[in-house]
Amino acid sequence: MSYVRLLASIAVFAILTACASGPRPGSAPEINPAEQAVKAYRIGVDDVIRVSVWQNPDLDVTVPVRPDGMISVPLVGDVTAGGRTPEEVSAEIKTKLETFVRNPQVTVIVDQLRSHEYLARVRVTGAVRTPISVPYRQGMTVLDAVLAAGGTNEFAAADRTELYRKEGTSTRAYPVRLDRILQKGDLETNYPVQPGDVITVPERTF
Repeated sequence: MSYVRLLASIAVFAILTACASGPRPGSAPEINPAEQAVKAYRIGVDDVIRVSVWQNPDLDVTVPVRPDGMISVPLVGDVTAGGRTPEEVSAEIKTKLETFVRNPQVTVIVDQLRSHEYLARVRVTGAVRTPISVPYRQGMTVLDAVLAAGGTNEFAAADRTELYRKEGTSTRAYPVRLDRILQKGDLETNYPVQPGDVITVPERTF
């Protein structure tokens, strides 16, 4: 066989192999690790803040952020928390405490994430048993979210499921072969989800 014929045979074989494998879904959504975890974010009204001062338990306090964005700390008084990160609040408290405590070590923790509750959720809509909005948990996948919704109903076109994710100022849809996941254990499109994702399972057209 000539060199040209050999190359042609290899090309034909590659094409046939690609066709036999069937259509492949679009590119997988990129995962932003900073969005996946419950991260340090800007504190909001109604969040519950825990302030700890090392070796000074009398100064420890757990308080909600008031509607004016302030919290009250022993010795220090009112401190602005709303719209700031825990690190920024900690730094201000430390500076103000230096008048009363030698080299204070201050830790500020968001004890209850109330103001951002709906930003850290995953939603499943469409042809599922119970459309839901569930709190995001690290490691959660499309399958986890769909199972939390009770799975698909009898009208579902599961292989036309889409994962919607906000990327910058736009929203992008990623195809999810949910029927392959549920029926065949094919996890290729069982993407990890992140806060704010919406999974939509459409109904079949009759």
